[in-house]
Amino acid sequence: MDVDQIVGEQQVIQKLERTGAHSHIRGLGLDDKLEPIQKSEGMVGQNAARKAAGIVVKMIKEGRISGRAILIAGQPGTGKTAIAMGIAKSLSQETPFVSMSASELFSLDISKSESLMQAFRKAISISIKEESDFLEGEVVEIQIDRSADQLTRVGKLTLKSTDMETVYDLGQKMIDNLIKEKVTAGDIITINKSNGVVTKMGRNFTRSQDYDAIGPNTKFIHCPEGEIQKRKIVRHFLNLHEIDVINSRQQGFMALFSGDTGEIKSEDRMKVNAKISEWKDEGKAELHPGVLFIDEAHMLDAECFSFLNRALESEFAPIVIFATNRGITKIRGTTFKSPHGFPPDFLDRLIIIRTIPYSNEDISQILKIRAEEEQVNIHDDAHLILTKMATESSLRYSLQLIITSDILAKKRKSNQVEVQDVKEAYGLFMDSKRSKAFIEQYEKEFNFLLDVSTTTTNGGGGGGQNNQQTLMEGSESSMEI
Repeated sequence: MDVDQIVGEQQVIQKLERTGAHSHIRGLGLDDKLEPIQKSEGMVGQNAARKAAGIVVKMIKEGRISGRAILIAGQPGTGKTAIAMGIAKSLSQETPFVSMSASELFSLDISKSESLMQAFRKAISISIKEESDFLEGEVVEIQIDRSADQLTRVGKLTLKSTDMETVYDLGQKMIDNLIKEKVTAGDIITINKSNGVVTKMGRNFTRSQDYDAIGPNTKFIHCPEGEIQKRKIVRHFLNLHEIDVINSRQQGFMALFSGDTGEIKSEDRMKVNAKISEWKDEGKAELHPGVLFIDEAHMLDAECFSFLNRALESEFAPIVIFATNRGITKIRGTTFKSPHGFPPDFLDRLIIIRTIPYSNEDISQILKIRAEEEQVNIHDDAHLILTKMATESSLRYSLQLIITSDILAKKRKSNQVEVQDVKEAYGLFMDSKRSKAFIEQYEKEFNFLLDVSTTTTNGGGGGGQNNQQTLMEGSESSMEI
């Protein structure tokens, strides 16, 4: 039985492709000298902020920065979250990037300090070294047949390297693993002998003409040299929070799948820290401090800032990046005002990166990038109108009109967004300025809440009658709507 036929019998599940608000970001768009390119990797403008973020990324990769805090501050719609996403894309897969909103801390069942500590631990990964035996070679042939009892499948796998060729007998588990990875003749694979995991590394250069077996992500490599059976050092990556959960719950690693990990005792974390320090000294493990990104950081209160002051000084601390669009505002939980809603002593710890409003040329480039990402064809005149809307209203509003205008264009069976489509979408969906003007114009016809201070008087019964009359008037106004 051919492998392709078996694959065809399996149920095919297609992945859902979704275009997010920052799915066009591929990195920070910097050259080798950390100088920003005007339009690169989805980033436009913000040259100073991108260069500063590039320096932070270089320090993270070299392991020179840990337990530091960075603040990205600027007006709404100036690309603060986009820069944070660019930092995440620029880091390697081994470096964890945890993103959260400050308001999440107030909606969880656990305490604020515990949720912050768990976020800290998730943003630090550890790589544990382990030696394992592997089979590595090019697949020459796969034969799969039914057994004599017709209940199970058996087969043979022929692997070769530049020096040798070997035939291996396959069991039911290995056959399922090969079918899952869609392995065919010409693929170069590795097989972990301890657990049977199959990894497809690519295809041989000699098979580059097999167009029926080539996909968009096919990678061509040379045939492995030497013996097929090799001994390699494998690295297993875990974050500290996963290790905490495994060691603090009776279910062990199965507790990770339940979702609700609950609060973890500090004694358990101290034991984990001691064991990791021991592994580091023995050379069995390496620590990789990652990045914790906290958006809308002005929502943090005095208790959270007090905890962060201590947590950033600990040995196991990641790089924390805050983002906020507030100016002088109250520190949550107090009556004091401070820049960005941060306590002055905590603000002194931060490296601050400032973002500035986009120019008209930058806005035009961003709209083109988003239109390409959403696969929308926009006429030049319609593009100019969207750019004007972004400067007069907001960039976010103009970006949201791209897909709505495209739907209206397809409704009239056109593959290009014209000016009339943008105007129709502009009439259907209001921006914040027009919504505010509408509310002010029809303010008396909207339902409203009475201010208690305006209805209370110092008088006796007469005051009570006045209060009752005022309340009745408010009720009548509500009923008229």
